[in-house]
Amino acid sequence: MQTKPTAAGEQEQTGIVFVHGAGLASGIWSKVAEGLDRPCLLADYPFLKGGEHTSRQALALDDYISGMKGQLDRWKVKRFVIVAHSIGGVLAQRLAADQSGRLAGFVGVGAAIPKNGGSFLSVLPLPKRFIMSMIMRKMGTKPPESAIRTGLCNDLTSGQAEKVARSFIPESLAIYTSRIEAVLPEVPKLYVKLLKDKEFGQSLQNKMIANLSPQTVATLETGHLPMISDPEGLQAILQSFMFEIER
Repeated sequence: MQTKPTAAGEQEQTGIVFVHGAGLASGIWSKVAEGLDRPCLLADYPFLKGGEHTSRQALALDDYISGMKGQLDRWKVKRFVIVAHSIGGVLAQRLAADQSGRLAGFVGVGAAIPKNGGSFLSVLPLPKRFIMSMIMRKMGTKPPESAIRTGLCNDLTSGQAEKVARSFIPESLAIYTSRIEAVLPEVPKLYVKLLKDKEFGQSLQNKMIANLSPQTVATLETGHLPMISDPEGLQAILQSFMFEIER
């Protein structure tokens, strides 16, 4: 868990909780959080107790949820918006439902948003759903480096892409296949659509927008990792959303 220093009185501000996507780490949000004038929590996925910080493959879905919920429980900010990226959207729906008393808003950034009772795999088109399920069950949840570079990192510099590919952490199959039973509280919602995303194409993002039913849709001319390729653009969208909530 990473947090921006919280000065006296900032606990009364509306904060932002960032939830990253598969294979990544909370530090991926650092440049976005640094430019925001409010408390931020960069939530981490848990690791196995006593295990090396190289894999989360044996975790259950509830391990992910409870690990991040513990971070929220220790954070003293009273109200917050959850900003979720990619498969983090699946986990964030459960977090949001469990934190309804503190939740001020919900943002999906190129996020997977299954319908209540669905899984991450359920949002994919039928042929891709079966193919991806078979590949992950046989080969694991870490894609080949070439796939990470062309999918996740298509608009990044070679140095940025190398860093993402080198540090990619295999996730548990459970977060891809487990069904999420959660209904988002009635709060303002925003979806940030990524127009150059080769990991989540436009038709898939449109489906996620329909599932989320946000009041607002914003766009960025980026690939799947706008927090790296355009942190200032993402900051501006989040600042505007936070202003509307607080107004």
